[in-house]
Order: sequence, then structure tokens, then C-alpha cells
Amino acid sequence: MYSKVHSIGITGVEGVPILVEADVSDGLPGFSMVGYLSSQVKEAQDRVRTALKNSGFRIPAKKITINLSPADIRKEGTAFDLPIAIAILSASGMIQSTDLSDCVFSGELGLDGTVKPVPGALSIVIAAKREGKKICYLPKENRREGVFINEIQVIGLHTLKDLTDHLNGGKNFSQLPDDPVVLKTEKDIYDVDFSDVGGQPFLRRATEVAVAGMHNIMYIGPAGTGKTMFAKRIPTIMPSLSFREIMEISKIYSVCGLLSGETPIMNSRPFRSPHHTISPQAFAGGGRIPRPGEITLASGGVLFLDELSEFQKSTIEILRQPLEEGEITISRSHGAYLFPAKFLLAAAMNPCPCGFYPDRTKCRCSESQVNKYLGRISKPILDRIDICAESSPVSYKELRQGEKGESSEAIRNRIEQARVMQMERFRGTNILFNSFMKKPDLEKYCGLFETEELYLKQIYDSMSLSARGYEKVLKIARTIADLEGSENISKKHLAEAAGLRSREGKFWGGIYG
Repeated sequence: MYSKVHSIGITGVEGVPILVEADVSDGLPGFSMVGYLSSQVKEAQDRVRTALKNSGFRIPAKKITINLSPADIRKEGTAFDLPIAIAILSASGMIQSTDLSDCVFSGELGLDGTVKPVPGALSIVIAAKREGKKICYLPKENRREGVFINEIQVIGLHTLKDLTDHLNGGKNFSQLPDDPVVLKTEKDIYDVDFSDVGGQPFLRRATEVAVAGMHNIMYIGPAGTGKTMFAKRIPTIMPSLSFREIMEISKIYSVCGLLSGETPIMNSRPFRSPHHTISPQAFAGGGRIPRPGEITLASGGVLFLDELSEFQKSTIEILRQPLEEGEITISRSHGAYLFPAKFLLAAAMNPCPCGFYPDRTKCRCSESQVNKYLGRISKPILDRIDICAESSPVSYKELRQGEKGESSEAIRNRIEQARVMQMERFRGTNILFNSFMKKPDLEKYCGLFETEELYLKQIYDSMSLSARGYEKVLKIARTIADLEGSENISKKHLAEAAGLRSREGKFWGGIYG
């Protein structure tokens, strides 16, 4: 007999439909599997055969052929164990349900018949809904990931025997109560706040502007001046996640196996801070079958690179495509994988090996040492960093005053108002933030009056901006205007935007100017 059941495979971070076909016929007893399978999937025949035996099923001594279609997609992982077992039982006549077309099955089988969790459960449920399926059978530990998706029933399984009893008209899983999942608020999540940081008004303003428009920012200055403190508090002033963002971020972490029963979804913005010794493969994502790297894990949140100049040059240059396009493509001989990479880059570095340049009363580095140190950051990467904020040493008086700065909540309220203006402006487009605008969008949304146009030309000439640098100044000015609730960009907005980029020329002007 022949049967087929539906499953979902994972390619990148997306789910793709896989049809599992089984044929049980007369002939020399055997178990063969085809369909461009990895070694993990090929091993399923031993796990499935033993799990069926220990679950009380006696498979007749016949020829069993399993095909996973389409054949041009490579199948990875152990999630096909459960659909293979159901397909065999259905073809052998041991499951009474003849119509399984509205169902999707996914899960790894233990030798005793238990259904074990698999990565990517959320992507599986989303793909199942997209394909019009009504029921998704998952391991019990993965069920809480899928219950947030509406219009599809997600059933958690403990054993293969439970599932077969259900399909044969026994246990009704739909009557089992749902475990509530509590979404924490931002206040419950973060244990740091901007009120903890005193002084540094320029860094505060630069950080607020960066977050309001999702502009990349670099903190540069002596060690111990608060660069890392500011970066770690960026998530506390970012707007709360929308449901769509929660699902997109959670999907990435689900594929990486970083969600659990206690944390079935990501309800806070990611903050990834890889060490400067990270390899390019771990940074961008990779492997024989590419998996998401730090760049993708930071999507929707913050990627913080502390001591930027200490990273390998090849690692830093990987940022070119993600910062420009919001995604990263990893190619292999069997296909290309596209991963999301829409994050806010926050970088921190010292201006020289000793950290005190350009204060020559303290800095003892030679000019060549300073140039070599700063030259580790290429001009293309600098052009992709919107804001360069210089930190200054904190005085003893500022340390001892003990006055608290403005709270994260107050800053976030202003940023959320600016985000509302951006949502209204870009309604009906694929643009989410000012930093995502392209050249045609700048002409449409960043129009200037004659006085402002002349002033911007002066900025362009005096700062020797590149074309990309010119666009960055205009985008930042648009964000500053949004923070003030202004529909038009004025000279003071352009002046502040230029000031937020001028530090770049102060440190790198001698190298690239």
C-alpha cells in the first residue's frame, strides 16, 4: 500500500513543505530511503524501526520504500522521524485515518517511542499555516512555541503511541488545557537603565538619535568613559516589540535551538556582543549547511562590537552587505541561504593603542601607530556607520554628584513618538525606519527649502562627504526632525546631523581625507 504525510523542513530560517511518501509492498524485505538525504535523515530508518517495535507495532516483513519530496531540497536533521513512522503505519493499514492531508508532522523519535524536541518548531508551524494546514503535531516540549500562531491547531506529543491512539479515534488532544505563556513587559526584562549613567550629554543625545531612526553608531574615546555602559542600555530605550517582530526574532532563535519550554518566544530585543576573537564563520553564519551567526541573531535588536579595531579585518568587512541590505547571503555548492540581518550596529573603540589620542599630553603613540590602529577600520565600513560619538573623560565632580540622569522610559517615550511619525510616513512601503531609505526615498521624504539646500551643500563641501555620507547626514537630520515632531528639516537639524558625523573626520580625516 501507498501513503503520504506532510512535514516541514528548514532551509535557512524558513520552513519549506516536504512530502513524505511510503510504499509497503511484497518483495524482498528491506527498508530504503531516497530524496537527497543527509546522514542524520538516513539514520532515521533505524530509529523509526526500533521506535515502532517498542511502541507495540509489528511491521510486516515487506519491502518498505520512503521518499522525501521534492528531491532537489536537501533534508537535514531528525525532525522527519515522526512523519516517516506515520507514513509507514498508514501504508501498513495500522492507522485508520485515511485523510491526513490537513496535518503536518514533525519530531525526533527515541528508541522507546518518545517524541523528542527539534529546532525550528516556530518556523514549522508558520510554514504549515502558510500551506493551509489545520493541525500541526509537534513534540510536547515544542508546543508552546507554536501556540502563538492563530488559525492552526498545535498538538504536543509525548509518545508515538499517544499519536496513533489519537489518529485511530482514541485520545482527543484538543481537550488538553493550554499552558498559559506570559509575555513579560520591557520593565520586567531589563535590569539596567539610563538613569544609572551620569554626565556625557553628547553620548546620550547621539544614542537617542541613533535608536530613533535605527542609525548605526560608533562610540570612540578613552577607556573607562562609559562607551560600553551606553551600548548595553540601548535595548532599554528601543520601542517595545510588535507581535510581528516577536515572531520574526523568535523564528531565528527557534531554528538555532535557543528557545526552551520556559522561554518559548523572544519577547525582548536581542543584544549580541561577540568577543573580538570570533571567527568570520561564527560571525556571519556558516557550516556545511549554513546556520545563523551573530549577525542574524542580532536581527531586530543590537549588535555590539566592543574594541572594534581588535576584530579581524576579514570579520569586520563581512558587515558591508548586512549594513547596506539588511540581510546576508551565504552560498554553498548546493544552494544559497538568505538570513535576516536588520540590526542596530553599536561599536566602541579606543582612538589609539594607549587610548588617549588626540590628547598629546597623555598619548605617547607615534603618528604611524595611530594611523595604523585607526586604519584597521576601512572607509567603506566607516561610511556605513551613521553616527560617530566621542566620549570624554568623566570629571571627579560628575562622579561624586550622584545625580541620576534621565530614565530609559522617558527617552523611550520620545523615541516611540518619532517612530509613529516614521510609520505614518512610510505606510504602504517596505521601509520601517529612516535609516532604511534609499536615494529615491530621500528625494520624496527629505525635501529641503532653498536655504536648507544651500546649507547642506556647504556641509557637503566642508566635510568632503562621499555620496553615502551625504545620504547619512540627510537621514539623521530627518530623524532629529522627527524627535522634535517637525515635518520639515531645518538648518538646526542639518547642523546637528553634521555634528554627529564630524567626529569621524576628526579621527580618520588624516587617513582617508
